[in-house]
Amino acid sequence: MGLSYFDNRELSWLKFNQRVLEEAEDPRVPLFERLRFVSIFASNLDEFFMVRVGSLYDQTLLKKDKPDNKTGLTSAQQLALIAEKVTELMPRFSEAYRHIRDELSVFGAEHVDINHLSKNDKDYLQKYFNSDVKPLLFPTVIDKKHPMPFIANKAVYIYVKLTGKKGNETRGLIPAGSDVFGRVVFLPCEEGFRFILTEELILLFAGQVFGDYQVADKGIIRITRNADIDANEALFDHDVDFRDVMEEVVKKRRKLCPVRIEYSHYKNASDIAVLAEKIGLTIGNNFVFNVKHPLDFGFLGEIENRLADKSELFFDRLVPQQSPAIIQNRPMLSQIDEKDILLMYPFESFSPFISLLEEAATAPDVVSVKITLYRVARDSKIVDALIKAAENGKDVLALVELRARFDEENNIGWSKRLEDAGVNVIYGLDNLKVHSKLLLITRKNGNSISYTTQIGTGNYNERTSRLYTDITLMTADQDIGTDASLVFSALSIGSAVESSSSLWVAPHCLKPRVVELIDREITYGKDGYVGLKLNSLTDKDIIEKLVQASKAGVKVELLIRGISCLVSGIEGETDNITLVSIVGRFLEHSRIYIFGKEDREKMYISSADFMTRNTERRVEVAAPIKDKDIRDRLRNYFTTALSDNVKLRIQQADGTYIRRETEGEPLDAQRYFYFKAYAEAVAAKSAAVKKTVKPVKMVAKVRKVKK
Repeated sequence: MGLSYFDNRELSWLKFNQRVLEEAEDPRVPLFERLRFVSIFASNLDEFFMVRVGSLYDQTLLKKDKPDNKTGLTSAQQLALIAEKVTELMPRFSEAYRHIRDELSVFGAEHVDINHLSKNDKDYLQKYFNSDVKPLLFPTVIDKKHPMPFIANKAVYIYVKLTGKKGNETRGLIPAGSDVFGRVVFLPCEEGFRFILTEELILLFAGQVFGDYQVADKGIIRITRNADIDANEALFDHDVDFRDVMEEVVKKRRKLCPVRIEYSHYKNASDIAVLAEKIGLTIGNNFVFNVKHPLDFGFLGEIENRLADKSELFFDRLVPQQSPAIIQNRPMLSQIDEKDILLMYPFESFSPFISLLEEAATAPDVVSVKITLYRVARDSKIVDALIKAAENGKDVLALVELRARFDEENNIGWSKRLEDAGVNVIYGLDNLKVHSKLLLITRKNGNSISYTTQIGTGNYNERTSRLYTDITLMTADQDIGTDASLVFSALSIGSAVESSSSLWVAPHCLKPRVVELIDREITYGKDGYVGLKLNSLTDKDIIEKLVQASKAGVKVELLIRGISCLVSGIEGETDNITLVSIVGRFLEHSRIYIFGKEDREKMYISSADFMTRNTERRVEVAAPIKDKDIRDRLRNYFTTALSDNVKLRIQQADGTYIRRETEGEPLDAQRYFYFKAYAEAVAAKSAAVKKTVKPVKMVAKVRKVKK
């Protein structure tokens, strides 16, 4: 085992997802939003199995069982601990859904148990099944003449044990997740609505689709498949376009080996074990889970629509506000020339950034627009603006990262559309994902060249800007612009930046700067300070440097939403480190680095977490915050988040997390910043109105009163 201040990455992630489940269990959260957290917990777990468990499985299969460099656990040991923790969480997951299901029935939304249907319900469902569902089913018998069909990743099926007329046993399979007949079947009722899921309907009448066979046992199953594919390994022919390779990779992923089976209703667990063997789930029964909740929560949208008039079931509506730093009806480029502008999502509107791009697409002095695209909205105004710029004769370069996991197909489509419009599209580097969020607008006036640069912590995605907390900096600082130009020049020739001055650029120029500044704070001992807001912390070198700082007396404050392989509060090791996590309505996604106090304070925002993949295997960018007002604003944001006493959990010395007890006034930091944005927007509008009132009118009004 490793040192006591290390936690295993996979187990730390499961602790994060447990915090998501706690939101589903929290009675203070509106009821339908609790149901949404149940769904988020489930989809998070899907991705965890597809990527992390899949990767560990590959290591054991290929006998590359390299121990974790922090805890010393082998892949097989990690898989065993994962199975143990997931098995522990599954009953809580089912119980959370059961409680929400029972409470929703009070509001007229009843998910009916198929084991307790009335005769009228069964008669109605039989007619519906015969007319609308049965003709669309494609059942399969599995025997010597009918081999096991391919079971699609995350699709829902009915699995049945069949007995023939001669007493022979076989198995049957019915795909139950077809989009043709939807996911929800609504039952007749006078008030509210009652429903069952389509897979439950098919399960109910499964015995009617296999002819003379009798159904001896039946249940609902769902398979999760490995999705961990290395695109670079697929690039075996340098004459093949990388986009074509990625299209093949996406197809291949759908057919990778299973890593998990979930099932419900089926009584005989040994039959499911046989199924696991037949489909090639070779990592044992530890990853076969018998559950008492729906196996897919994609039906929530249909339920939500019918509850839309019950506002008490949902979070109150919050609308991103116009930033007071933005003057309406003034060109964005000229405003940025005058002063750095910081936007904070989702509290402030994403629209000024769109305005900046649209302005760049038409401004006569703009000669080029360069951008890195990692995850893009499906109806992206950003892509529209880039296309418009290209059509207007601007030199437009878009690096589209085709390896953005689970967004590959979307990005492949956008890359084709951009290319067709005349945008110069590149795909990134051979061995490095480009994860940076960087935009460079170049203008030319006579012989003078000037740069406008935007650096963000989150994706260029209008949808997620309303769901994730992120930060974007827009600046006319020419040193930053020069470094951004170096980044794009390097990317254009397939290399990474070797050195930079203002920007920190991974993989070569970010981690060394971080370590250097932590070392600087170590020299100040008890007067030293390091504050970090991250999604995840796994980089062993940085963790050990933070531990060294703690031992020297440096105060270290860590606000980490998800994974932390560092355990805080261990006497003599990490007792000067405080580590907290916020899981709430919005997904905490912004990254802020703070080193030092007062006059020596250095502050950066970045796209990079302190994970080895970010610091050593990706192109990431961190930008200095040079404007004092913006630094003050971000410091206030950081310290306020640390003071949250509603959604914040504190890591304990044993690696567990507990909620901070609410003392005094409740402070939900996310809500606080939303209402702060409302107040600032109102104040800005009021100030703007006062400026538009003409002094002559004011004098006239006063004279009239005197009369």
